[in-house]
Amino acid sequence: MRQITILIVVLTFSLQSFGQILKGQIVDTFNEPLENVYVVNDAANTHTHTNENGSFTIEKTTANSTIQVSILGFEKKTIQVTQNHVTNGIRIVLKTKIFQLEELFLRKEINALQTLTKVDLQLNPVNNSQEILRKVPGLFIGQHAGGGKAEQIFLRGFDIDHGTDITLSVDGMPINMVSHAHGQGYSDLHFMIPETIKNIDFGKGPYYANQGDFNTAGYVNFSTKTAIQKNMISVGYGDFNSLRTVGMFNLLNNAKSDNAYVALEYIEFDGPFVSSQNFNRLNLFAKYNTFINGKDKLTFTASHFTSSWDASGQIPQRAVDNGSITRFGAIDDTEGGFTSRSNFNIQLQKTLADESIFQANAFYSNYNFELYSNFTFFLDDAVNGDQIRQFEGRNIYGMNAKIITEKEYGNVEAKFTKGFGLRFDDIDDNELSKTKNRRETLSNIQLGDVEQTNFYAFFNSEFEIGKFKIAPAIRLDYFKFLYNDDLSTTYQTLSKTKAIVNPKLNFLYTQNDNLQWFLKSGIGFHSNDARVVLQQNADKVLPRAYGADFGNIWKPTKNIVLNTAVWYLFSEEEFVYVGDAGIVEPSGESERYGLDLGIRYQITDNIYFDTDATITKARSLESISGQDYIPLAPNFTMTGGLSFSNLGNFSGGLRYRYLADRPANEDNSIVADGYFVSDFNINYTIEDITFGVAIENIFDVAWNETQFATESRLQNEANSVEEIHFTPGTPFFAKATITYQF
Repeated sequence: MRQITILIVVLTFSLQSFGQILKGQIVDTFNEPLENVYVVNDAANTHTHTNENGSFTIEKTTANSTIQVSILGFEKKTIQVTQNHVTNGIRIVLKTKIFQLEELFLRKEINALQTLTKVDLQLNPVNNSQEILRKVPGLFIGQHAGGGKAEQIFLRGFDIDHGTDITLSVDGMPINMVSHAHGQGYSDLHFMIPETIKNIDFGKGPYYANQGDFNTAGYVNFSTKTAIQKNMISVGYGDFNSLRTVGMFNLLNNAKSDNAYVALEYIEFDGPFVSSQNFNRLNLFAKYNTFINGKDKLTFTASHFTSSWDASGQIPQRAVDNGSITRFGAIDDTEGGFTSRSNFNIQLQKTLADESIFQANAFYSNYNFELYSNFTFFLDDAVNGDQIRQFEGRNIYGMNAKIITEKEYGNVEAKFTKGFGLRFDDIDDNELSKTKNRRETLSNIQLGDVEQTNFYAFFNSEFEIGKFKIAPAIRLDYFKFLYNDDLSTTYQTLSKTKAIVNPKLNFLYTQNDNLQWFLKSGIGFHSNDARVVLQQNADKVLPRAYGADFGNIWKPTKNIVLNTAVWYLFSEEEFVYVGDAGIVEPSGESERYGLDLGIRYQITDNIYFDTDATITKARSLESISGQDYIPLAPNFTMTGGLSFSNLGNFSGGLRYRYLADRPANEDNSIVADGYFVSDFNINYTIEDITFGVAIENIFDVAWNETQFATESRLQNEANSVEEIHFTPGTPFFAKATITYQF
């Protein structure tokens, strides 16, 4: 009888242990939920990870069990579970620490490379807006208008211009400008203060259902910090009258239920040019977070940005070769412009009754843009020159919402994301005019008002079956284009609607904690300019791009991570946006394929090496061989460097970027020269004060930041010439910074 009693007690306890679960939430020191935290109970051989709300449920975990929680960038924690934890749940707060690659475990994430970008961002902080996009592996940028115009972007064999084939957003608010006065998808990131960036979420290819217009080569979404640890003031000064001042200030002293801070940035820069750039920029940013019921979060963000500049423009190679101007001279130094943007964004994250997560944001932007350029000099007008003005005023209204639900069907874990959203652009006086000396308007080429609406809905699912994850998804986009031509003698509203459905299908196989394979496939698109759609009756309103990626992420040793991807992208229509002439040149179908390679190596706890390379072949499919090159499409790019931190009081790094020679026209008879440029920075910290020195182009390389094959005529020339026109890259440039935290 006694043996039976003991057996019953043991069985009862075993069944209770097997059936008991532990529920909890993991947050950081700002009460911000942490997603994908690894939670493990070794004794029970069970593990799980947190969802987007930081919540987790782990089986076979009872009082007196021991669990370990860990995620890259935070201190690992071991916790003894109590009966109170089992009964009422547990809340765990993790503190940040320096990333160590040996702590990286490859989990079943479709976009695991984002984790590596978090490492890069912490070890190599961004200190100017031009470097923001360079944090995306394989992405190149080039500035060519006095520092104020949006950068030219290159990715995966695309000359993306200013954003035609990449979707950019910040905190759920779009950056790309549809039907922009200068070019479709124009994306100006200069309203972001780099020190406010918390995370960079990116993906290459058209494989993501939550990404819509312009998501062909990829997407980048920036998240700003919820709160800051300390107040900060920074002042930097360098060559070419470079001045940058940044301040970030806590308003609510890191309260647990509410957080608020403000940031401001002011920049001046004359540049190395014979004619000063007279560049200045002012950024203001404010963010307030409040937690409702302890776990639901409401966030208010407001920002304002204004900038003005002069520019020397793109200069012809022949003028430099014959000595009439230097590399930093100008043919027309009256180029330049003005731009401003004010943003308001409200975000809500709420846990629903069934533990689903509801995320939404509503935003408003007021945007103004004015740009003066002269690309051809005296080609069209031998008397007044070919200067043009591009201008617009814009209001953007929009919202995004999604519900994330996790379920279990036997041994299958499922995650469903349902989303929808709306964006409405109201654009006044979208103008292209011929001007003289930025004072006189000679004639209007285009002038009118655009209204463009985009409604979307998507459904994304993820099914985790053992070591596999299968993620089918589908997205619907609906567009309405309206245009009123102010140059027409009669009033008429031109209109058109178009809808598009695009499926996605991704596979993931996590062979073990150190090796992950993926196969991604999907269809994306980029919209055409509303004026082209309505005035030129374009055939391709929403041309598709079909893509596929196959590759892996491998951690052969505890301190080395390798990533590889073979990819292919077919585009239904290649657009060349000649916004300077008010036209779009369709160039038909195209294909790109290539290989991405990346290495991350933690040499010691304090020294970190990374490099990324992309090899690409880009060709037009509607031209004969030898005439099928895609102008300015990169063939080979490589970026990387060494970073060091906590070496005594020192930190810093050496960075490099290489862009190979590439065709500048369709038959490769004109070549855009490649370049190799290196930058260096070093910082020394004493208590709350940091002294820093940064040097751009440490070897003083003569390089061309942007290049175009352009036909132009100088004032003393009888005939026009087509050749490389370029904006020179910055020569050796040193600046010193002092930062105080309190």
